[in-house]
Amino acid sequence: MEDEIRATLDTVLLPDGTGLVASGRLAGLNVAQGRISLSIQITPQEAQDFAPIRDEVEAKLRGLPSVSSVFAVLTSERDSPPQIKAPKPAKVDPLAGIGHVIAVASGKGGVGKSTTTVNLALALRAQGLAVGILDADIYGPSLPTLLGLHGKPGMGEGRKLKPMQAYGLSAMSMGLLVEPETAMVWRGPMVMSAITQMMADVEWGRLDVLLVDMPPGTGDAQLALAQGTTLAGAVIISTPQDLSLIDARRGIAMFRKVDVPILGIVENMSHFICPDCGNAHAIFGQGGAEAEAARLKVPYLGGVPLTMALRAASDSGQPITARDPEGPLGQIYQQIARAMMAGLKPEARAIRPVQT
Repeated sequence: MEDEIRATLDTVLLPDGTGLVASGRLAGLNVAQGRISLSIQITPQEAQDFAPIRDEVEAKLRGLPSVSSVFAVLTSERDSPPQIKAPKPAKVDPLAGIGHVIAVASGKGGVGKSTTTVNLALALRAQGLAVGILDADIYGPSLPTLLGLHGKPGMGEGRKLKPMQAYGLSAMSMGLLVEPETAMVWRGPMVMSAITQMMADVEWGRLDVLLVDMPPGTGDAQLALAQGTTLAGAVIISTPQDLSLIDARRGIAMFRKVDVPILGIVENMSHFICPDCGNAHAIFGQGGAEAEAARLKVPYLGGVPLTMALRAASDSGQPITARDPEGPLGQIYQQIARAMMAGLKPEARAIRPVQT
């Protein structure tokens, strides 16, 4: 099937008359179970000329038998000669119609950031807000598993993807566009381009809050989001462990460099509640995130214990805040969500009324 795809792509002619494959601009081609994702390398000056070519690529590939979805991105990885240009028009924020765009980040993986994002979104939804989640982790998307999502997004007006719905939330993730076991072997600029397109080419509609589940680290994906839209703030997730707090500090420093307000720190896995004896065990230390929040002069939003019920609910695609919103964990997430929204600057809260 990949040979047929490459043959089809080579029938798409570039402005110089060369076929796409023969031009050497094709990169990051992934094919799995009828789902195709690819990248076309361009220079920044070629973006306008290549937008119709990308559309032609998607149209031709969708016409092939057994192809269910196509996701093509334009990415700039090549140096281009300096040119004197007229001033660029003001950048259009693709998420300007959303009340508050909030990044949920960690600085490192394995601290339960995605689980926290989903449960905070459900807590906000329980407070009467229209909420969406953008899973910006291209390499390790968790949203489909956490929300029990299956299938692929539909197409709306203007060839935009429709976010999928679960528990009253709007959700979009790269995990919905490729097969679960597909490895996204993409370079940084390709990731930045994909994140930009998932912001601009998704029909989010009217939302009070869009939570962005950030990938670990402080690199290309984070810059793509910070530069591509106006963030109302960032929430940092950490465990009490010193090893996790080191990376949480880097995450806070990065957002401060790009002038994104820090809404606070959440201490995840603050302790483990034994299902047999009911006692709390501080297996990752105790109070580390709260002490770090005080040291860095950022709000401490609260701590979330690790329980067997929380783990089981996440693995089954039935988040604990949806399964038991009035239970102990559901109440904790709602308290954290209220504290997070209260930390928005007055001018940010004025974008749209927030019912807390």
